[in-house]
Amino acid sequence: MTRKTTRLFRDAVTDKSTAKGVPVTPQTQSPAYRLAFADDEFLVRDDLRPVRLQLELLKPELALDEQGILSTVVLFGGARIPDPVNADQAKTPKLAELTRYYTQARELARQITQYSQSLGGGEFVVTTGGGPGVMEAGNRGAMDAGGKSVGLNIVLPHEQAPNAYVTPELCFNFHYFAIRKMHFLMRAKAICVFPGGFGTLDELFEALTLIQTNRMAPVPFLLFGREFWNDILNWQALADAGTISRADLDLFKFVDTAQEAMEIITTWRYE
Repeated sequence: MTRKTTRLFRDAVTDKSTAKGVPVTPQTQSPAYRLAFADDEFLVRDDLRPVRLQLELLKPELALDEQGILSTVVLFGGARIPDPVNADQAKTPKLAELTRYYTQARELARQITQYSQSLGGGEFVVTTGGGPGVMEAGNRGAMDAGGKSVGLNIVLPHEQAPNAYVTPELCFNFHYFAIRKMHFLMRAKAICVFPGGFGTLDELFEALTLIQTNRMAPVPFLLFGREFWNDILNWQALADAGTISRADLDLFKFVDTAQEAMEIITTWRYE
């Protein structure tokens, strides 16, 4: 709900409109004359990086509040994992096998959204990176259930467009990876990590580190696909070497199906 207040001064929207109606003169056409908040060239200067960081933190936060999003279930996973109907287009046989996790992500999101709706729709809202692959599956599953979902997209050198299943008013775009990752975790009541690449590993370890160091409260932290994760990460070796404690291995659980994940998420005792 947008907050309404009594305004004693002219608002920025009105002044921005008024500024466009001034006479055309050398002075009014100079970049120096532009309103600072309406000057795109000014806002993208290196000096304005602190302001842009604040804006990327604030804009989604306000929108999520206005849409009544109280908590989320985050789905991380590979952008290259296709819908099983397109498995023949996978670049490797292994990637074709991983399409089953597209199916599980979609089913988990559908069940989570139904659960969210039973609680009023503001809790446990599915949130993804907004792109293709597992992210698409998550937003698609939420739509299957007739619910809303969040997409946190990122500008990449080769533009990654948001998938067609994100709720439009909950579809955000970021320049800064760090602020995007903050938004993934600020409302998270569960983190579900499906097979993926560098980006998925980055998201996995940042979130796990925050929980390990008590900077974030423990939540269900579910890794889909024990075989996949054990193939690429020797978790036990970290504990054996003493670089993590053996108790840290209990911060996450392996699951293979949406139903397993739902059982853990819906019976967790949240702080």
